[in-house]
Amino acid sequence: MATVEGTRTATEGKKGGMVTTKVLMGNHAVSWGVMRARVQMISAYPITPQTQIVEELSEICASGRLDAKFIKVESEHSAMASVIGASAAGVRAFTATSAQGLALMHELLHWAGLGRLPVVLVDVNRAMAPGWSIWSDQTDALSQRDTGLMQWYCETNQEVLDGVILGYKVAERVRLPLMLVLDAFLLSHTYEPVEVPDEESVDAFLPPYRSEYKLDLAKPAAFGPLTSPEHYMELRYRQQLAFEEAVDVIIEEGKRFREAFGRDYGLIECYRCEGAEVAVLCAGSMTATARETVDQMREEGKPVGLIKLRVFRPFPTAILRAALVPLKKVAVLDRNISAGAEGIFAQEVKAAMCNVPSAPEIHPYILGLGGRDITPNTIRTALETTLESKTRNDIPIWLELKE
Repeated sequence: MATVEGTRTATEGKKGGMVTTKVLMGNHAVSWGVMRARVQMISAYPITPQTQIVEELSEICASGRLDAKFIKVESEHSAMASVIGASAAGVRAFTATSAQGLALMHELLHWAGLGRLPVVLVDVNRAMAPGWSIWSDQTDALSQRDTGLMQWYCETNQEVLDGVILGYKVAERVRLPLMLVLDAFLLSHTYEPVEVPDEESVDAFLPPYRSEYKLDLAKPAAFGPLTSPEHYMELRYRQQLAFEEAVDVIIEEGKRFREAFGRDYGLIECYRCEGAEVAVLCAGSMTATARETVDQMREEGKPVGLIKLRVFRPFPTAILRAALVPLKKVAVLDRNISAGAEGIFAQEVKAAMCNVPSAPEIHPYILGLGGRDITPNTIRTALETTLESKTRNDIPIWLELKE
């Protein structure tokens, strides 16, 4: 599918670089981000709804616009194995997947995580089967939360492209892999205007990858060998320290990104929370719907706000606590489910706030599973139910279930 050129094709960027505005689907925004990041190795195994990412990248590589090794593999397990090998050799590497494909990668995500390999993996959120579904929910990515990958959730296609570039910058600084997450069809197949910075501007922000530790015949070393109890726990500890460091690095590099390109990305975003008594907390594309709903309810005089959770790993505990403490109640919207418990975001928010004396009430909601629409009325129902609630709601409310 051809890329549509926007009307603003050659404007000056934040620091004087040229910016091209293109109308891109979310999948192609990923591809253009990978091209601008000058990724050196791409491992491709198409699966709906991420197929167009690697299709576009195959054309980009074939045309010579990106000098990268494009490897076609036989499974998602092989796709992840390939980028692990490339990253261990000191190469900037990329792959993408969805749902069952991500599940097939599970074993190797641990190898990338504890191996401290700064690959970028894009997951286009798709509901897990059975029943067989190609539509969106966030359970596939969130079920990988303990594998040692950072997880960032995107609201717009602009955030998708920027997230690839910024993601490599952060990942390579802290030596941790990153999973960049966007919703199936709601972003992946939806076209939006996206500002694409020129190569020189991105090169200045994201220089070539130079790994201090890599496979090198001149300097032989073992990677991931048998590790006795004498040393294993320290490997885990250093991984945890890297995640803690990543909180500050994300903020720092987000500010540098703003200086270079005019857009700032932190770990969370508070929207119209001044004077709010209740806020809705959510992640992904539903955030845009929540913004509109909050604006409408504010015009009606209702004290509501929005907290966007952009970074799930590392979990922004201290930052989130500071944002939530002034509120009376928080409606947590989960487009996912941890079977036998509740929504995963709600679990994490409750854990973060459990030792805070002045913590607000946490009201969990499940919605939008399997790609079911999340409309302004859905968000409004959650906010109004939370506003009107006289007691703490410990059991999640399932919104818009059919009879």
